[in-house]
Amino acid sequence: MEPLAQVRSQTQAPAHAAALTDLFARRVSYLRISVTDRCDLRCVYCMAEKMVFLPKAEVLSLEELDRLASLFVGLGVRKLRLTGGEPLVRKGFMTLVEGLSRHLASGALEELTLTTNGTRLAQFAGDLAAHGVRRINVSLDTLKPDLFSKLTRGGRLDQVLAGLQAAREAGLSVKINTVALARDNAAEIPDLIQWAHGLGMDMTLIETMPMGEIDEDRTDQYLSLETVRRDLCSYWRLEDLPLSTGGPARYVRISETGGRLGFITPLSHSFCEACNRVRLTCTGTLHTCLGQDDATDLRALMRAGATDEDLVDAVRAAVLGKPRGHDFRISAGSAPAVARHMSTTGG
Repeated sequence: MEPLAQVRSQTQAPAHAAALTDLFARRVSYLRISVTDRCDLRCVYCMAEKMVFLPKAEVLSLEELDRLASLFVGLGVRKLRLTGGEPLVRKGFMTLVEGLSRHLASGALEELTLTTNGTRLAQFAGDLAAHGVRRINVSLDTLKPDLFSKLTRGGRLDQVLAGLQAAREAGLSVKINTVALARDNAAEIPDLIQWAHGLGMDMTLIETMPMGEIDEDRTDQYLSLETVRRDLCSYWRLEDLPLSTGGPARYVRISETGGRLGFITPLSHSFCEACNRVRLTCTGTLHTCLGQDDATDLRALMRAGATDEDLVDAVRAAVLGKPRGHDFRISAGSAPAVARHMSTTGG
């Protein structure tokens, strides 16, 4: 495998003639890249307790990740989000961030960001800020230590809180992502919102998504965010905002807290009509829709000696086949909408 520095010199995000546009005239400008399927937590709605992770040979190298990310930047992608699993457990992750930051310096890329569980932020927040990361998403579903340990199967809330403090001290803007769980944190949601807004952090609520086989029936935990919003409106004033951060959330401002709250509603309200993103898994599989089983194997092409133009052709063909929308649905005993876990796809 070529040294990462050599790959960078060969792949400087050359601009290709036409931007990525699908058959529904949606322009793809946002790429989410999973850098690993591994995680140091085992959240009950995301993973089985005894996960079988991928062999190292099946996971893209740092050089391969850099090459593909740079190719997408050359195709007009303006935002890269690095995810996992947990991205900060990937060996050499900061080297990848440092390399990709060259596209920020050149102006080809508007934003380089990541989604993390926060357990390692205390160690890496300063380096992230130094390499041009300006904001991050942190997944956190409760402020109760015992419940946090239960939901994550052994995680420590104090680690995450220390990471959040380090991130804020490093100047990173933080948004909290919270999965709404009917049985576990529904009653705590107002307190979580007040806590996040009190520290100057935005927050987004997410409906549980039917992805991958886990040890529980997700219908026990599914909570419609339409119901949550209706409850919040009974004692707070929510003002709709014409805000988009490149993701699927719809935002409001809460007058009483002064903060922003997002709603991601793949089940109660589809967000597909303006979808501008695609996902690249840690195995090099390109998915143009989170809730469909479409797949383009870019790893196989690369490892067979494909040129950048070969890869561009494959990406363009995949984006042209991007479906109109997902098929997420949830009902008792139903199979997941897609077999792959969110930890493989990238959260």
